[in-house]
Amino acid sequence: MDFLEIAKARQSCRNFDPDRPVEKEKLEKIIEAGILSPSACNGQPYHFTVCEGEAAKKVAKCTTDIGINKFAYDVPVMLVISEEPYSKMAAMGAKLKHNDYRSIDIGIAAAYITAEATAQGVESCILGWITDEKIREICGVKNPVRLVIALGYAKPDDKFRNKKRKSFDELVTFVK
Repeated sequence: MDFLEIAKARQSCRNFDPDRPVEKEKLEKIIEAGILSPSACNGQPYHFTVCEGEAAKKVAKCTTDIGINKFAYDVPVMLVISEEPYSKMAAMGAKLKHNDYRSIDIGIAAAYITAEATAQGVESCILGWITDEKIREICGVKNPVRLVIALGYAKPDDKFRNKKRKSFDELVTFVK
């Protein structure tokens, strides 16, 4: 698949097969894509914690507290992305330019992870509705948790949904 094919094929899965684990080789490739993603000053201000089995179920509970994301209980892998300190150069740039490079870098890593998951035939869903303190305790991390990415295989009856996106003209301006 080329990248546009991956972008067109990727969707947020909400119908995971709880009985089909993600193979370790595929999971390692998915995480490697996140490691290879670009970041400000190559600082990589994040940490990936892979939660499977009971740990995945505990993290799932931390994404469903108002009755949303109920599908999370069927997810075999919950990839927790926590924030790490800036590199010195990125910290200086963030302060001088008033820009939160860590959030940008975490978003880019999440995009690489979900794209590689699609390339590996694994479904994903990025979850931002999280209970940070509880996930930190489950994962043994001290820094803020910013995202959780659900990874697994869709149930056989899961159907591809047509993407609803703004048009090219609404989103793009060319300036000379």
